[in-house]
Amino acid sequence: MAGFFKVLKGGWLSAGVAAVLAVGVCGCASPKAEAPDKTRAGVAVPTAEEAAFDEIAVLTEAMLLVRRYYVEEKPFKDVVYGAIQGMVGTLDPNSSFLPPQPLAQLEEDTRGSFGGIGINVGVDNGGVRVIAPIEDSPAFKAGIHAGDTITAVDGKKLAGATMDEAVKAMRGEKGTPVKVTVERPNGEKLDVALVRDDIKIASVKGVRPLGDGIGYLRITQFNEPAAENFAQALADLDKEKISELIIDLRDNPGGLLESAVDVAGQVLPKGAEIVTVRGRDGVRPQQKFEAGPCGRRFTEIPIALLVNGGSASASEVVAGALKAHKRAVLVGEKTYGKASVQNVIKLALRPDCALRLTTGYYYTPDGKMIHGTGIEPDVRVQVSKAEWRQAQMRRLYDEMPGAALGGVKNMVPDAKDEQLERAKQVLKGARILNKG
Repeated sequence: MAGFFKVLKGGWLSAGVAAVLAVGVCGCASPKAEAPDKTRAGVAVPTAEEAAFDEIAVLTEAMLLVRRYYVEEKPFKDVVYGAIQGMVGTLDPNSSFLPPQPLAQLEEDTRGSFGGIGINVGVDNGGVRVIAPIEDSPAFKAGIHAGDTITAVDGKKLAGATMDEAVKAMRGEKGTPVKVTVERPNGEKLDVALVRDDIKIASVKGVRPLGDGIGYLRITQFNEPAAENFAQALADLDKEKISELIIDLRDNPGGLLESAVDVAGQVLPKGAEIVTVRGRDGVRPQQKFEAGPCGRRFTEIPIALLVNGGSASASEVVAGALKAHKRAVLVGEKTYGKASVQNVIKLALRPDCALRLTTGYYYTPDGKMIHGTGIEPDVRVQVSKAEWRQAQMRRLYDEMPGAALGGVKNMVPDAKDEQLERAKQVLKGARILNKG
């Protein structure tokens, strides 16, 4: 991207636009070099720069035609913004143009609070797919699950909508009503009436000893405070004299790469590779992230890492690093497989706007690409949606004794978390083998 902006500053873009404006909208002219650098079969072959001039001229002509002939007069800014949105929309579902309001909203998200219904989503052909509901949110209380697809909001279909358009439709002030149409993986469709609320995300929850020397903590999202909160949780559990640790990343949709790296670095040796970012060639790393300096490290304690289909992005970075370095046994289900890198690049000519562009993919320390494939657990424990819902309710009750929200009052009294139980068994088994 640095090269792209260097070209823009060089002035050839403005020269190409000026050439089109000079001939009017009916012609499509572009500057020609006096001496093309090569020929093919006696015919001059345009240079790469000349070819770029031609394509920019086509785009400019189309925008001018819209301005001149479209049935409704459109401000030129709207035409230009629409052209940018269309261009970026052809790349992938995670790239987008961010005019001022969506850019401000994105910056708000990383701070860990916003108003809405409380789901993390990815683009799907028929709408937006729920990666994970945020615990104790309106969506969670209404029984919206990971894997569901939101096909419409207040009757307006989301098919073909960008991620930002879909999120904007669901966001809103606390207390405002909204109706979403949900399609289950089995084809069942239903309308769900919700009331928006302030969504506040605690990055680390449920820190407690489980007995028999095993400690537990859950990372809900890798927002800005996640690494600091994780360090405090480890320190608190260390006071309880735990000998093994379970880290729960189920339904954690990701967050900030820096937070994920800082979390992984606390349980890996200094200098251990955590993740690389590779670009177009898929070979040479653009960036390499290693465990850096931090406070006390917990590099010896055995770890079981809980993952499922709602574990995505930054969660998969942590899971991939700990698995590759054999620092944790992964228990649960295959992860989501969303591990592309988006950089938000503000426009130099309009700093209140930005492009969110996919610039690379995450690769684990053993060279495996996560995006589109996910990470397989070492110990697979598949549970149904109903079983997982009951496990979530049980977990909420354990973390908030006496709670009556989020469906806890309807909890099955003997509900068990099979994936958590298997993780405990794995750690106990490893303890026995190590003693032997």
